[in-house]
Amino acid sequence: MTVTDEAQKVVISLPAKAEYVDIVRLNLYGVASKMGFSFEEIEDMKVAVSEACNNSVLYAYKHDQGNMEVTFDIIADELQITVRDEGESFDAWGKAAGRTGLHDKDLEDAQIGGLGFYLMQALMDNVSVESESGRGTKVVMSRRLIPSEERV
Repeated sequence: MTVTDEAQKVVISLPAKAEYVDIVRLNLYGVASKMGFSFEEIEDMKVAVSEACNNSVLYAYKHDQGNMEVTFDIIADELQITVRDEGESFDAWGKAAGRTGLHDKDLEDAQIGGLGFYLMQALMDNVSVESESGRGTKVVMSRRLIPSEERV
């Protein structure tokens, strides 16, 4: 695949169950490798997308069944990944918003459940979360492809 200015999109819809997260990771690997991302960059993105999917799996539908939709948008030299569900919304950044990072905290002070968002932010160039009661949650992450001559 040659990356052009024309946007390309891959959309998959699957049950919000843990056993389906691997399918998302495999699709990410296929899309990102065709774009020219390095193995290390793809592994970082796989961790980030797994965290976003796990939020849908663990929190969106409680004990009910539901779906998550994952979209891979190739826009010029950037891969944008959107993970969307229609389950219960949650305050993804609420507790984390007051914190600037974990560097000045003891391990005991770190709250479980908010660490995935820090991880997504650390591994991706941009991360945004939209969560609205009754409408679900949408996590949008992007990573810019750095041309090989700029890689160190």
